[in-house]
Amino acid sequence: MYLSYSPLWLQWFYPTLTWHKSREENIIFLTFDDGPIPVVTPFVLNTLKKFQAKATFFCIGENIDKYPEVFSDVIESGHAVGNHTYNHLKGWNTKDNDYLDNIQKCTLHTGIRLFRPPYGRITKSQIKALKIQNPEIEIVMWDVLSGDFDQSITAEKCIENVLKNVKNGSIIVFHDSLKAFERLEKSLPIILEILTKQGYSFKTLL
Repeated sequence: MYLSYSPLWLQWFYPTLTWHKSREENIIFLTFDDGPIPVVTPFVLNTLKKFQAKATFFCIGENIDKYPEVFSDVIESGHAVGNHTYNHLKGWNTKDNDYLDNIQKCTLHTGIRLFRPPYGRITKSQIKALKIQNPEIEIVMWDVLSGDFDQSITAEKCIENVLKNVKNGSIIVFHDSLKAFERLEKSLPIILEILTKQGYSFKTLL
């Protein structure tokens, strides 16, 4: 069970996390989790290029080690990258020291400026420890979830999830993963086309 948006009470409960950016300008922040992956990440890069859109990729360190050429393509295409742990760990199920060590291992590739907890699951003690260890870190959540990872829904539902919740400054989550590709391949071009026509531009979080 998940929501296609982040409720205000959750944002209030975790006030030090980034849920969205300024609502003053027609700018949207596209984010892609779990890559880099052959086929899927290149598809995303090509689609973004067609719409002159920039995005932020929250990468898994293990995937970067497996597919360094794909990761290089993300960087060379002018997109930002963020840390998504080395092994896609769920904070709620991981001891704090193990969690921080896994994040640190990923920083060898991505740095630590931007971090997104896998599954959005992170404890308050982990947040505190991360900010003490890395004062410059920005822990990025979202206010719009496409649901592309959900194999029980259609691409049309992903489109609906985004379009009904998006607004100025929204941070939208997609996944450049094999699990999400069937829905992402169909929904991403349509979403980009519609939002472009509505006057939005797409920038990185850095």
